[in-house]
Amino acid sequence: MRLDLTSDLVTLLQAIVDVESVSGNERELADMVEEALRSHGHLEVTRDGDCVIARTDFGRDQRVVIAGHLDTVPVADNLPSHLEQAPDGLRVVGRGTCDMKGGVAVQLQLAAELTDPNRDITWIFYDHEEVGAELNGLRRIAENSPQLLEADFAVLMEPTNAQIEGGCQGTCRIRITVPGKASHSARSWLGHNAIHALSDVLDRLNAYDAQEIDVEGLTFREGMNAVSVSGGVASNIIPPSAIIDVNYRYAPDKSPDDALVELRRVFHGYSFELTDMAPGARPGLDREIAKSFVDSVGSTPKPKYGWTDVARFSALGIPAVNYGPADPSLAHTDNEYCPADQLDTCANGLRRWLKITEEA
Repeated sequence: MRLDLTSDLVTLLQAIVDVESVSGNERELADMVEEALRSHGHLEVTRDGDCVIARTDFGRDQRVVIAGHLDTVPVADNLPSHLEQAPDGLRVVGRGTCDMKGGVAVQLQLAAELTDPNRDITWIFYDHEEVGAELNGLRRIAENSPQLLEADFAVLMEPTNAQIEGGCQGTCRIRITVPGKASHSARSWLGHNAIHALSDVLDRLNAYDAQEIDVEGLTFREGMNAVSVSGGVASNIIPPSAIIDVNYRYAPDKSPDDALVELRRVFHGYSFELTDMAPGARPGLDREIAKSFVDSVGSTPKPKYGWTDVARFSALGIPAVNYGPADPSLAHTDNEYCPADQLDTCANGLRRWLKITEEA
């Protein structure tokens, strides 16, 4: 099967959704995307593993990256896709429609259509977003061919309900191990119950005053929460140790080092193991190019709650936003879908921003 990039967005979305591309199995879809893009002479197409990069090179004053991932989480009896008429309009239903092949369909249509854009564009279709960061296609490109990511601004087409979500929160996970002393539960006074001792850590979390922090006009709400607890040996033994994992979602005004300082403050007196750290991304909405994007899209920017690959662009000094069709709360659900009208909204917003107008 070949992709027709001139087809309407609903048809194009169904075509790419029906090619199963669970993380690690992106090859078939990547091949189809590469073949379709190579047929358009205004694009220079590069392949890195199962990542496809298509660039214009007209010598424009500015370059933007527009990126989306090809992979999905595992299928749950939700392929092939189908259409559903809902009270609010037509929906495309199936694995990946929301996260994030709706955005990929918009990218593909515009990559073919915009043969004379007002800015040079780097279109990126990457692999392994839904799995460990060490496999992420954007990370691989940054290491192998960083020049391909150079840009003045980036748009990541993660689902946002066709609204602009600027930057993203940073995320950090730590593990606190609380010691105890084992004894027979019939003689509990001879031991020290580590699970009971977790109460102090939980009290600190319950008392934590989550901050709302303004970053470039967007208000990010932080959060610090226990996300797992484990401990115990047997039903007749006082637990000799207990473990609690804590996730801290922090505003992008903080660096990873700042986040660790805050965790050490909250858990003063405890040692902990850092198990995961990903920096946030400032929105960059104070840049002129970002302002032009906001004006063209006509959306009031909101903060991105959660972490996305915009942070990878931010780390390279490229301001980035999330902007794509579908409700992000449906991502990874068995009944995920993408509203047809949001496909058109995102395509038209990007088209207004990137197309040379008759007056220009």
